[in-house]
Amino acid sequence: MQRRDFLRFTLLTPFATALPVLAAETLGKPAIEVLPDGKPHRFELGRKQFLLDGAPFQIRSGEMHPARIPNDYWRHRIHMAKAMGLNTIAICLMWNYFESEPGVFDFSTENRDFVRFIKLCQAEGMWVYLRPGPYVCAEWDLGGLPAYLLRDPSIRVRSKDDARYMQAVQRYMDAVGPKIAPLMASRGGPILMVQIENEYASFGHDLPYLLRLRTMWQAHGIDGPFSIADGLGELQKAGTYVPGAALGLDGDTDFVAAQTMAGDAPVWMSEGYPGWLTHWGDLTFQRGNYLPTLRKLMEEGRSFNMYMVHGGTNFGFNAGANARNDYADFEPVITSYDYGAPINERGEPTRDYHAFRKAIAEHLPHAPAQLPPPVPLAHFPELIAQPYASIWDNLPLPSRLVKKPDPNEILFAQNQGMVVYRKTLLNGGMLNMEGLRDYGTVFSDSKYLDYVSRITKPGLHVKHYVDIPPPANGAGTTVEILVDSFGHVGYGQAMYDFKGIVGVVTLDGEELQGWQAHSLPLDDAYIAGLPPMRADSPSRLRPGMFFKAVFMLDKAGDCYIDMSDWDKGYVWINGHLLGRYWRIGPQQRLYCPAPWLSRGRNELLVFDMHKVMPTAIRCSDRLA
Repeated sequence: MQRRDFLRFTLLTPFATALPVLAAETLGKPAIEVLPDGKPHRFELGRKQFLLDGAPFQIRSGEMHPARIPNDYWRHRIHMAKAMGLNTIAICLMWNYFESEPGVFDFSTENRDFVRFIKLCQAEGMWVYLRPGPYVCAEWDLGGLPAYLLRDPSIRVRSKDDARYMQAVQRYMDAVGPKIAPLMASRGGPILMVQIENEYASFGHDLPYLLRLRTMWQAHGIDGPFSIADGLGELQKAGTYVPGAALGLDGDTDFVAAQTMAGDAPVWMSEGYPGWLTHWGDLTFQRGNYLPTLRKLMEEGRSFNMYMVHGGTNFGFNAGANARNDYADFEPVITSYDYGAPINERGEPTRDYHAFRKAIAEHLPHAPAQLPPPVPLAHFPELIAQPYASIWDNLPLPSRLVKKPDPNEILFAQNQGMVVYRKTLLNGGMLNMEGLRDYGTVFSDSKYLDYVSRITKPGLHVKHYVDIPPPANGAGTTVEILVDSFGHVGYGQAMYDFKGIVGVVTLDGEELQGWQAHSLPLDDAYIAGLPPMRADSPSRLRPGMFFKAVFMLDKAGDCYIDMSDWDKGYVWINGHLLGRYWRIGPQQRLYCPAPWLSRGRNELLVFDMHKVMPTAIRCSDRLA
């Protein structure tokens, strides 16, 4: 999603342009809505409206992403959307969540069984609006595109003219297409409509690219109907409306102008924003005022998709980032994807939820479903996490000897995590790392000197140089740079957001060559294999430390892990990576779902880039 400043305006205000009355096309109020009952149904694009089995149909959709919700809670979150009065769930399929390496697909572990999620929607009587990509944005890492594509720096993503990219897209469609086709409404499933790519007009202007994607889906038996989603101004400028598709407006409300472009095809609100995303360093969590827009949509019978009805969590390394087209103003997305949505991160109804439910119910011939019981909470007393292991005692071998630092994606085929660069210098001076992405700590002979950062926020500034002191003896000084990366940019033209160090490193203006480099992906195998630190380890007081705490629970439940006393790093609970934390906030608490906790003994593992002493961890029942 997101078209930045313009959308921020439309997010926080009522309709910029009044909705037109649909006259003869105004939706009626059928006594009973047609449900996805396992029988074939005919969903069509009628004259300026959607038709289901020949009758006018209003899509009242709320978006949620299976990848961001613990699978034990899928049904609960779907039922919450139903109880608000919605009849459709919109979902994105994140390509890189399924295919981490070329040809290596996973559709079963963690939250990846999207077929099960769609079938749960059907079981709850909810239709589905499917957004399968290949690009989705969604503030997800690289907008859902696999980071392995960046291993070839000359590739052109989102382009029909790059055979390498299109071959990868074909492989993805070949994997998911046979799973999607049987779930279409025409074959007894709940999927009403499929979106072609996402907000392409904000990236390119090659309409034949979108037409080719549609043809590729059709080759898998997915005949639509299809929709596009974009901003009206971008569509008008790029000329990328797909003839015959529903025209979805993201944030815009000028349906009259959009209808001129769409002809007789339906125009609808494909993304309406009850909240907004939050970046690291924002002053507060973003919220919105969507109620006036929702009331108007319901009064006019206009179809809509609420982005998000439930945001969930960017577990692991999955949070994306934003930047200008020149890669400046880099803004990584926080771990929470609460989004100010009416169903909050842990599945609770908010004040907006009840207001939205009332506004929708006023236009329904039946009362909405009852809310499901709330998910229970857990609590543990304050813990003191003790130093456990040092990253400096656990640098993976073998290291790489490289002429100059290269991006992680190229040097190590590494999509996420960290890298250590090491070099011995014979002289001190100004060490310049302008191409470091995205945050690093610099050491001289194991002594911490300073941080470098690509991010500009209150209390933090872009800084890409560190003064290296002269060597204490003729043997030189060993400089080490620990580089931590946020998610890849996933919106606009800055889609080639390589990580690690992407340019030359200089000392007083002279390029430094001949680096030793260690890959630190922080994957499950690495974390599971960490040995406890020896009492005499020279790294005991050196930043770059793992900490551990153990606590007991009488019963499992949801909670938030409060990291307010910490600096910057990652948290694991019983081997599950909850995500990132950072002192600059606004997020200081990480959501921990009950299925990842155990009755009895539980283990918290923290990696912090700056802390070296035992530090407190607290438990909370809310994000803020």
